[in-house]
Amino acid sequence: MLQAIHPKLPMRDKKITESYYVGLLGFRLLGSGNYPEYLMVEKDQIELHFFLFKELDPKENYGQVYIRTEDIKTLYQDFLLRKIPIHPNGHLQVKPWGQMEFSLLDPDNNLLTFGQAI
Repeated sequence: MLQAIHPKLPMRDKKITESYYVGLLGFRLLGSGNYPEYLMVEKDQIELHFFLFKELDPKENYGQVYIRTEDIKTLYQDFLLRKIPIHPNGHLQVKPWGQMEFSLLDPDNNLLTFGQAI
């Protein structure tokens, strides 16, 4: 019965979040975009939602999303070429649980981990 999941993550500033996901990571806006306190973006089969939380302290934000990919090495190299900051502890590596992974932190400290089974 379950079909999809669309994580909802906090954002402090809609313009900054939109710029990061659409302008930098290559997502596209979903829906009308006319909601001042809500943002929806998508890329390929991934859809992320964001809600306004102006009082968010990024140091206390533990929002996390795990995104599976089919070609992690190409994605990682593309992000490096476009100078997208990789999490300091999240460079591309093989994990003991059989995944190759890397991670990014968005402007609000939401952790995006990209993974591919090896």
